[in-house]
Amino acid sequence: MKSILLFMFLLPLVSHADIKVVDGIGRTVMLAQPAKRVISLSPHGTELVYAAGAGQQQVVGAVSFSDYPAQARQLPLVGSYDKFDMEFILSLKPDLLVAWQSGNPQSQIDELIRLGFAIYITEPREFEDIARDMKQIGRLLGTQKTAEQAANNYLHELREIRRQYTGRTPVRVFYQVWNNPLFTVNGEHLISKVINLCGGVNVFNDLEMLSPQVSIESVMVKNPDVIFYGSHETRDDWSRGWRQWKNIKAVANNHLFGIHADLIVRHSPRVLQGARQMCEHLDRVRVDSSGGN
Repeated sequence: MKSILLFMFLLPLVSHADIKVVDGIGRTVMLAQPAKRVISLSPHGTELVYAAGAGQQQVVGAVSFSDYPAQARQLPLVGSYDKFDMEFILSLKPDLLVAWQSGNPQSQIDELIRLGFAIYITEPREFEDIARDMKQIGRLLGTQKTAEQAANNYLHELREIRRQYTGRTPVRVFYQVWNNPLFTVNGEHLISKVINLCGGVNVFNDLEMLSPQVSIESVMVKNPDVIFYGSHETRDDWSRGWRQWKNIKAVANNHLFGIHADLIVRHSPRVLQGARQMCEHLDRVRVDSSGGN
């Protein structure tokens, strides 16, 4: 605690703000000059920072699993998204931190705010929020041109997917976030927006929690047409776990699909890669359901 208090007196005072943006939860973030030492506190935040044009010398730290793009794997790790090493963060002397509202521990974020750090908080709930975050982070980094181009490319791809899949026959979807216990997403989660983008319907749209725990029995009652899960090298057995439940339509018809979790769980431009995969799988389900016609 003593070192934290000492560090507070060493923080530079900002007499005026030449850069002012609004972050993902409506907070105003101000900097006197473009950030030169940035720390990302989530894997998706790391992707956003690089997509916005950050150079390797600008990013001085990140949390574990920050593995994209490739250069992120060389960054010093300041802990995990749900528990930071505060002393290490202080030692890196960042002038900007990129945080995650629903993933980072609120107590540690509050402490960093109290210490006077500039913190841009992300919380994408809509596809357009990702473009906004890229643009705003680009302004804080002084890389506006790169960030604007990246955001525009992303929005163009989003429009193309919407154009292609709008009006497709609805398919009822269960998305599995975790296995034991069984977790899914509600209608507010960005994953649910991916489902909607592809013409799917999240069978647990109406639950209150963003990522609620559910039971096998409740999935049976919902009886989805397809089950998606966040695929990973260590999660290939998830599909096998469903095969005993033959009374679920998705299982009976072998409509069980894995999408690499990094392409759909992370709120970064790569979510559209995951969306493309989901849309293609749902088209396959539509063809199967129509008897191949």
